[in-house]
Amino acid sequence: MWQLRKTAHPVLTDDGGAILDERTGRWTQLTQTSSAAVMLLLAGGTKEDAARQYAARYGIDAGQAANDVAEVAGALTERGLATGATVPRRSRWGWGR
Repeated sequence: MWQLRKTAHPVLTDDGGAILDERTGRWTQLTQTSSAAVMLLLAGGTKEDAARQYAARYGIDAGQAANDVAEVAGALTERGLATGATVPRRSRWGWGR
């Protein structure tokens, strides 16, 4: 399940938003569409649910919506603001690569 870390504090609106990283004191600015993606992801459903709602909201096809939502989730995870965007690969011994 995708979620923001406890040290990430969002300020999200329909017009855009930002997320404060408490660890660094830095803000990550969000566009209107990325803010919408985050709000849909935080609503508690799956990424697929968020992508369906995102597609309906912006009138785009499901594939593009899934890519957009995944890109936002991945970028925030990469910055250390979220968890659960990707599943790490494991070797047959259970060690991460």
